Amino acid sequence: MGRESGRGIGRRTVLTGSAAASAALAVPAVASAASATSGTSGTSGTSGASGAPAQALSGRPSAQWGVQVGDVTTSSGLVWVRSDRPARMIVETSATESFARAKRWRGPLVGPGTDFTGRTALHGLPAGSQVHYRVLLADPEDPRRTSEAVHGTFRTVPERRKDVRFVWSGDLAGQGWGINPDHGGYRIFEEMRRREPDFFLCSGDNIYADGPMTETVKLPDGSTWRNLITPEKTKVAETLDEYRGNFRYNLLDAALRRFHAEVPTITQWDDHEVLNNWYPGEILVDDRYTEKNVDVLAARARQAFAEYFPISTLRPDASGRVYRVQHHGPLLDVFVLDCRTYRDPNSPNRQPKDAQGILGAEQLAWLKRELSRSRAVWKVIACDMPLGLVVPDGGTDFEAVAQGDPGAPLGRELQMADLLRHIKHRKITGTVWLTADVHYTSAQHYDPSRAAFKDFAPFWEFVSGPLNAGAFPSVKLDGTFGPEQPYVKAPTVANVSPAEGFQFYGEVDIDGDSAEMTVRLREDGGKVLFTKVLRPGLVGQ
Repeated sequence: MGRESGRGIGRRTVLTGSAAASAALAVPAVASAASATSGTSGTSGTSGASGAPAQALSGRPSAQWGVQVGDVTTSSGLVWVRSDRPARMIVETSATESFARAKRWRGPLVGPGTDFTGRTALHGLPAGSQVHYRVLLADPEDPRRTSEAVHGTFRTVPERRKDVRFVWSGDLAGQGWGINPDHGGYRIFEEMRRREPDFFLCSGDNIYADGPMTETVKLPDGSTWRNLITPEKTKVAETLDEYRGNFRYNLLDAALRRFHAEVPTITQWDDHEVLNNWYPGEILVDDRYTEKNVDVLAARARQAFAEYFPISTLRPDASGRVYRVQHHGPLLDVFVLDCRTYRDPNSPNRQPKDAQGILGAEQLAWLKRELSRSRAVWKVIACDMPLGLVVPDGGTDFEAVAQGDPGAPLGRELQMADLLRHIKHRKITGTVWLTADVHYTSAQHYDPSRAAFKDFAPFWEFVSGPLNAGAFPSVKLDGTFGPEQPYVKAPTVANVSPAEGFQFYGEVDIDGDSAEMTVRLREDGGKVLFTKVLRPGLVGQ
């Protein structure tokens, strides 16, 4: 929330074969992973092309960091892997687990330029079908020397109406709470995997690059939280290699790797992929950083983010964009926003004119255009920040859209008012807002009858998170868009550990026949806390 140095503590500061699948928390070569870099920052204590100890490079390539799939459509998908050395990426797909009549896809040669990560696009897949895949890494000098295959599976998008299920959340390894083997690691991912979702929407804060960890933390009941630690998690990230190391850290967790192998991801970013509450043009006064220019840090973080997720609109060199729309058949479109890259500076947020806002003019125009074009029954707006929750940044500045003034729109609220007006006047139906960010779970219904700004149609916003981070008390509602909060669950004190609960995810089910959308707010362990059924075409529900 506030800058974590000088402005208070911020609240947002696999299936690799049967042996790995049965290991509750097996980690990929922890000793070498802890010191691995891409070899471009001069980190000491490593050798070899990947930065791993030289002895780790003997033998065949290894894909020990698991696999991921993203950008799944009716006929395609994008597969991700990381090698421990230069290697050729090879993907095989089949309609069966036996891989009879498998099709082979020759992928890129991965190397230090992308931290040994690679992506391969699959095309011509059957719609609405289960696809089994396995990834091999081949030695460039001797293609017969390949890694052990890493297996995964996913469902392509159906062309006709069919049941849809997905889960969403955000905020991983924040506020000093990392991978704790005693706690089961990132165990919430195993719970979500068992729900068999079609995809996972991560609403941001995939890492906490500004959140160093210690090996142990004393808990209020006298017990001890124990973190798995790597060098990159002992200081704030500044170099490209340090940002990369934060993404690698999460992949040490077996539950997350299993989840990635079976559940396609739709990933967006927020502030902690760079640092707490950042905005373009910011100059830091944080003594932890030797690099004070946030634009420099954001460019490095963006490259690491692009390397570590399968996003076709964002290439591994960080060119392209994070915002995009993902079509999931006739029932669902997901509009993925980027509330970081184009925003104006955090401020008291009461200016009477604000063309840039939190999205920037170009992204806003894109969103209006794509919403107008959408023919899906439901249009999920995946926003990495909440709309009507008052999220402060220090004493008088604000981090999100709202600023606590319940009157007519001011500051960033002007841009959102413009968007909501567009949705109403173009008769765009079925919009639902999903987010994370504030480290608790809640449901908000927005209605012009309660609002200062009235030129919009009623809609719902649902909040869920964190996945594995500190939980925080709820914040105030801003009355500008008339929010009412029928449900909220949050602790009463700040930075409650995952061991004490308050870890959340949301689940959305869309019925293929009726097209009804059921939104459930769940907590770690699967308990349903709140349920809302939304019916297509109804206004003000």
